[in-house]
Amino acid sequence: MTSAGSARPAAPRAGLRELLRSPRRRARVIRGVQYAVLVAALVAIALVADWGEIRRAFLDPEVAAAQFPDVLTVALVNTVVYTLLGFTFGLALGLVLALMRLSSVAPYRWLATIYIEFFRGLPALLVFIAIGNGIPLAFGVFLNRYVVVTLALGLVGAAYIGETIRAGIQAVPRGQVEAARSLGMSAGRATLTIVIPQAFRIILPPLTNELIMLTKDSSLAYLLGATIAERELAQFGRAALNDYRSLTPVLVAGLCYLIITVPLGFVVRRLESRTARSR
Repeated sequence: MTSAGSARPAAPRAGLRELLRSPRRRARVIRGVQYAVLVAALVAIALVADWGEIRRAFLDPEVAAAQFPDVLTVALVNTVVYTLLGFTFGLALGLVLALMRLSSVAPYRWLATIYIEFFRGLPALLVFIAIGNGIPLAFGVFLNRYVVVTLALGLVGAAYIGETIRAGIQAVPRGQVEAARSLGMSAGRATLTIVIPQAFRIILPPLTNELIMLTKDSSLAYLLGATIAERELAQFGRAALNDYRSLTPVLVAGLCYLIITVPLGFVVRRLESRTARSR
């Protein structure tokens, strides 16, 4: 009787061990525990949070409405313009750097490598300060705000874009160049007409990612100061934050950034999937 009675409590433990022995069942149990913890955390936050204060600080409809239409017609437009200017300059300079990195002339390779390592190692914040404040102080010249933003974004972006383009050029099969040379093309013409177009098809997804990064880095233009008509999203949100003592303008500015970055992220995923299918 004693041995039979002592064997009964062990059955549930054995059943639990048997349940957790299967990887699929164990994963299901772990997933269920994670869902339970998440639901408990959400319930706790819902009970503890002061929703009235949160609404006043982050989601004040009157403050949000006051940001329109200027946040779209001024701040968002300026952010897009700054980004496109910086990306265009960075793309052109990055292409030159990529070709220098692949050049047979050693000094070109050294110069391109030094530039890329230098600007990839520097925070974009310091580049904005150096160009926006350092150059006028050192040389006594005045630089237009658009020129400063274009140079700062372009110089930083070119370091990353150059490496991206170099990797794309090296990814083009060598046989493409050999076929072009067999048709009588010079090395330079084969590179410009055969290699670079194919390389850009390969690097479109990472280039779009660089465009997203430059969009966010354009917020550093707030360091330069600006008139109301020159404000980008970050500076617009910062100024409205001081006016209304509410974080709602910052939230509105953040949503406007998402208007730019989310579609670009979707484009990146589409390009990546299309590239994977073509390969």
